[in-house]
Amino acid sequence: MKILQLTGDWKWTGPAEPMLHLAGALRESGHAVDLALPDPPPGASSNLLDRARERGFEPVHRLARRQGYWPVRDGAEVRGLRRLLRERGYDVVHAHHTRDQILAKLALRGQRAARVLSWHHGDPIPTAPWHRWLYGPAGNSGLAVLSERLAERARSGLGWAPERVAVAPGSVDVERFRPRPASAAVRHELGLGEGACVIGLVARLQTHRRVELLLEAFSRARERAPELRLLVVGRGTRARQVLDEPVARMGLGDGVIRAGYRVADYVEVLSVLHALVFLVPGSDGSCRAVLEAMAMGLPVIATGRGTLPETVVDGETGRVLPESPEAFASAFVELCRDPAVWGARGAAGRRRALSRHTPEQQARSLERLYAELCGGG
Repeated sequence: MKILQLTGDWKWTGPAEPMLHLAGALRESGHAVDLALPDPPPGASSNLLDRARERGFEPVHRLARRQGYWPVRDGAEVRGLRRLLRERGYDVVHAHHTRDQILAKLALRGQRAARVLSWHHGDPIPTAPWHRWLYGPAGNSGLAVLSERLAERARSGLGWAPERVAVAPGSVDVERFRPRPASAAVRHELGLGEGACVIGLVARLQTHRRVELLLEAFSRARERAPELRLLVVGRGTRARQVLDEPVARMGLGDGVIRAGYRVADYVEVLSVLHALVFLVPGSDGSCRAVLEAMAMGLPVIATGRGTLPETVVDGETGRVLPESPEAFASAFVELCRDPAVWGARGAAGRRRALSRHTPEQQARSLERLYAELCGGG
């Protein structure tokens, strides 16, 4: 099949990495896969275009780097995309973000290509009129979502036929993220002693992330397990408000360690953890940090938000807990007291990542949908 993957986001964040994983896996399966995306701003150090080129993709079309859709402003862009689709004769056009989904819907009017949408969020698609127009089956061919719960809601709430909805859980590079010994260099840099039991938070530090819940749970757990440490990996414009000031106020400065935003040694930083804590999903509903931790053989302690209950198997690959400080504190203490049980949970998480969350498995799920829509299912 000839497939166009379309995204209006230039940033290397959120759904960008899973989309590029998908494109690569589809290409490895023998499909002709093209990308259309915006140019990054001048000087942008981490962007989708550079990562696409690293993986052998040169985009065939550049979308404008804009927010939203305005008919007068964006009419020429719709016409340009329509010309591309007509000239290249794609079987499938798969759009990943709101703006490019609107452009694709308008550009594909009267053309034969199947139009597939991805919903990259962990909460169900709303059923308001706007969402019905954009994400409903009228004028669209297929829908890809991250979990069975989301698929059921798309069927019942928006009227999608079951065979036109694909459940494609998030994917992770299981070769890059694999179990490895804790990095001695990172442990030394961060001042982690041999007896430290380290839980990690990997997130952009924003007010909605419920860091206050984590800090309260950590404070309670430290009273029972003084060897516990919290390693925070990430950055954010609200970092002082949501982390630094509460840590100082609660007297947790000797136990909370800021690793900052890591790129080159990110995997090595993850290697020093004994478990990952994940509270609130961000822009990527697949919760990529959770998948990375699972692939590395780390147990995950999570809330029940979004796709987390379908990703983390409670009691098997980690814990899925109510949003209560005491529930999380108890899990942290158990982690320190019973490393064998939690190590087994981490190993089970690695097996689950291998069986469910590879780019190849995601591609197979989408291939089945594409084939169904193109008459080959």
